[in-house]
Amino acid sequence: MNRKEIFLSNINERIKMAEFHSKIKTIEWVDNYSKMVDQTVLPYEFKYVKITTGQGMFDAIKTMIVRGAPAIGVAGAHGVVLYAQELAGLGLSRDEFVKQLMEKADYMATSRPTAVNLMWACAKQKEIIENSKSDIEEIVEELKQNAIRLENEDIAINKKIGDYGAEVVPKGATILTHCNAGGLATVGYGTALGVVRSAFANDPTIQVFADETRPRQQGARITTFELTMDGIPTTLITDGMCSYFMKKGMIDMVVVGADRIAANGDTANKIGTYTVAIAAKYHNIPFYIAAPLSTIDTSIKTGDEIVIEERSHEEVTHINGKIICAPDVKVINPGFDVTPHELIAGIITEKGILRPDYKKSIAEAFAK
Repeated sequence: MNRKEIFLSNINERIKMAEFHSKIKTIEWVDNYSKMVDQTVLPYEFKYVKITTGQGMFDAIKTMIVRGAPAIGVAGAHGVVLYAQELAGLGLSRDEFVKQLMEKADYMATSRPTAVNLMWACAKQKEIIENSKSDIEEIVEELKQNAIRLENEDIAINKKIGDYGAEVVPKGATILTHCNAGGLATVGYGTALGVVRSAFANDPTIQVFADETRPRQQGARITTFELTMDGIPTTLITDGMCSYFMKKGMIDMVVVGADRIAANGDTANKIGTYTVAIAAKYHNIPFYIAAPLSTIDTSIKTGDEIVIEERSHEEVTHINGKIICAPDVKVINPGFDVTPHELIAGIITEKGILRPDYKKSIAEAFAK
């Protein structure tokens, strides 16, 4: 084989790998339990864990065994099913079963306060509980089928997001992403990384710069894991480096995910996203959000209303269980920040790319 043939062969292999690895399900309902990838041990180990109780699912979401707004939405739906199975075995009357299950669904929605997909999915399960005329066993089955439907819908939605997003990726582009909005943040394929995957399938010359994403290093641990497994050329940088590379003309666009989007387009995402957006605006680099419509919370007018989760101080003071700072230093650890809509070039959804004025384009997307 000559050099060109070897190059083309390698590219084809990369595309095949991307297609294979993007089919891995992050979370899946199996028989009477939830099966999910344990993301706390990546990239050192790839393993699935079995979640068999409602409290077990609450804890899995809280401790980020499962993470990413779309994935924890599905996890919340699974959690309601698990609680329903437990309550169904207690010999309760139908009315008491419904009462207690509604309370458990509300509790599940509190496991993490920022990602709206979690509240949305639990609310969808509550609608089934409230509206069902069935007996207890049938309600459990209806909840289970709805959870499975949400799983399948998530993958289909992400592929639409990827295809719409690929349309705005320049040929040979270098894309910067922050945190992990890939297959492991969803049921599969990903939102921001779904855009990367779809673009790469059309143009294997694109590459990615991934912020490490302190303090939990989702970019370093998870995004690089996903993309290198897919054979997509990826460069890891620290969070403070993006302006340097933007100034040197080495970044063409930014695509990130979202945990909650307000009605005016203000977007909550992993802490550090706002900083990237400011740098992109200064350097005239388009900054895109990739997220399903379920991440848009039209009940809140602006990002000022988004509750920001405050996480453990040890996430900042320790890495792999080892302290990295003076032991008595004060720590503040917000898990998210809010990027103002003025910095966002477009919101890539399953119904197309929304553009400013976001109040108008978001309302129109929900009306379709």
